[in-house]
Amino acid sequence: MPTGAQLWHRYSLVLAPAFIAGLGLVLWYYYNSLGVGTIAQIQVSSALDWETKLKPQLIQHLTIAAWSTLLVILVAVPLGVLLTRGGPRRIAPAVLAVANSGQALPAYGLLIIFLAAMGQGGRTVVVALVVYAILPVLRNTMVGLDGVDRSMLEAGRGMGMTRMQTLLRIELPLAVPVIVAGIRTAMVLNIGMATLAFLIGGGGLGITISSGLKLNQDAVLLVGAITVALVALTFDWFGALAERFLHPRGL
Repeated sequence: MPTGAQLWHRYSLVLAPAFIAGLGLVLWYYYNSLGVGTIAQIQVSSALDWETKLKPQLIQHLTIAAWSTLLVILVAVPLGVLLTRGGPRRIAPAVLAVANSGQALPAYGLLIIFLAAMGQGGRTVVVALVVYAILPVLRNTMVGLDGVDRSMLEAGRGMGMTRMQTLLRIELPLAVPVIVAGIRTAMVLNIGMATLAFLIGGGGLGITISSGLKLNQDAVLLVGAITVALVALTFDWFGALAERFLHPRGL
């Protein structure tokens, strides 16, 4: 019989999209109630124009978050696997300390450092986000692999599996839920921090939020902020689905 936590997790996978859809409808109704394109406030109308402002910014935001998260996975997962093997395990604390420095620095300061080193543009933002969000995936990969029951590994080796086969057939499948949880965290961090991309020429929905602050217009600020929230909630839900369906059966 499922436990309370398991039932809540199952219901949350249904309730989350309902909440996201509801919030999206509220945003759509609010956006259309503003009469964007016909309202007298020309500056506000321009800031919230879908074709020339919001749509390109949304695409930029998603592109930055997607590439940075993909690169985090490609770097952190193999590195986490390596740091749980024999000799390299000795340097794991040092590597984690370096990875932790990305989040120890203020987000704005981290962007400025990479701006000075690489110049303006989307690539600079992506690299900065990789450094910022690598820790959750790296740490969860190591925790997930270290948490695999040793007796299962011994059983696999007793059946004649090589170390690589044991890793691919036993360790990684059992560690997947923990690794995916780290990826979810990194993804949401990247989506949130991507709002600062405009500061160094990376674009994104931060432009709309900044415009709302500069124009002192709550409508512009709310549309930008809620859109970012919808993106983060949607991708976190997809991460929750992956965590659920990639979980080994019977566990």
